[in-house]
Parts: sequence; structure tokens; C-alpha cells
Amino acid sequence: MRYLYLHGFASGPSSFKARALTDRFQQHQITLEIPDFNEGGFTGLTLSRQIQQVQALINQTPEEPIGLIGSSFGGLTALWLAEQCPQVQRLGLLAPALGFPQSWHDRLSPDQLDQWQRSGQLMVYHYTAGKELPLGLGFWEDAQRYDQSKLQRVLPTVILHGRADRTVSIELSQQWAASHPWVELIELETDHSMGDAIEPIWQTIERFFQLLNPPQALH
Repeated sequence: MRYLYLHGFASGPSSFKARALTDRFQQHQITLEIPDFNEGGFTGLTLSRQIQQVQALINQTPEEPIGLIGSSFGGLTALWLAEQCPQVQRLGLLAPALGFPQSWHDRLSPDQLDQWQRSGQLMVYHYTAGKELPLGLGFWEDAQRYDQSKLQRVLPTVILHGRADRTVSIELSQQWAASHPWVELIELETDHSMGDAIEPIWQTIERFFQLLNPPQALH
């Protein structure tokens, strides 16, 4: 099985969670692949672009099963990839951006939305760049194409979400798990960054992806 980690919005492969999980996978002699969603420029970022970027990676080995771990907006990306790519066999989601784009709409002021629509760009703080960068209106327009009610594929899924998350409400994950019986939800005492919860996250990933006792091949 190949393992891919999909980082969050305005983040990158060098984020704390990405590096921490990479190190722990290496202890099992497993490579954790981390596509960089900033390729092509942050301004032109869309959910569709992220999905297509990971699909291209998956198609490099079309017969190999995939384990996806996605954080925040990367978690939402992982859900759509699982719906579209049968190679995805397991999903580990860290505070996935469920409810998007409505959740963004609720957080932006009418003035911000109006300015974004008029100018075509919204200034957003990018954690990897360490400064504000312009995000194109295409990000918003593209997101309207995705109806989360169509995410219905049944496959092993675990969500870890912090009770103190102020970016993506834990209630969204609670509602998702309640309406999708194949989803396991683990609530943690942490916030959206989850930086102080790496150990319980890793313990869950080890168990869920069967890294300690991988299944034996059938003969």
C-alpha cells in the first residue's frame, strides 16, 4: 500500500504535522508521500486542482492500493479522491473541512466577499510562506461545484478532531460520523493545528492502517 498525506489549506509539505508523520512512517521503513498543493501557484489553487494533482500520483501505480491521510482542506480533498478513485482503500482525516464552502461564507464578511468578487483576489495568510498571498476567485467558484451529499462511498474511515477547534467546528465531524456509520470519530483535546496531539494521532494511524501488524498476503 502507498501512503499519501494531503496537507491543509495555505500550508505545505514542511508543516509540523507533515514532518512529524513522515518521521514516524520512516520508523516503519515506509515512505509517506506528500504532494505540494502550492505547485502552480497559490493564487490559482482550487479543490479540483488538488484532486487532479493527487489523481495523477495515484495513476502512476494504478493497481496499488492507497491509504490517504488528509488534514483540513486536504481531508476534504481526500474524501473526494476516495469517491473517485477505487485504489483508495482507507481514509484517515484530521479535522476535515466538511461544510466547505458554506463554512467559509459564514466566516467572511459581506465586504470581504464583495471585494473578492470585484477584484478577483482575496489576501490570505499562508503559513508556509509566512505572509499574506492573493487567492483567486476561482477557488470560491470551483468549490460551488462540489455537493458533499454525493460523498457516499463506504470504506474504512477514521476522523480525528479537536474539541477546541475554532477553524472547523467539531460538530461537522460529529454530524458526518452520525450519518455515515462506517466512519469512526475520535475527539481530542486540541485545536485545529493539532500540534500537541501528534502522539494520539500517530497511535490511531498505526492502528487504523495496520502498520504494527500489516495483514498477511493471501496465497
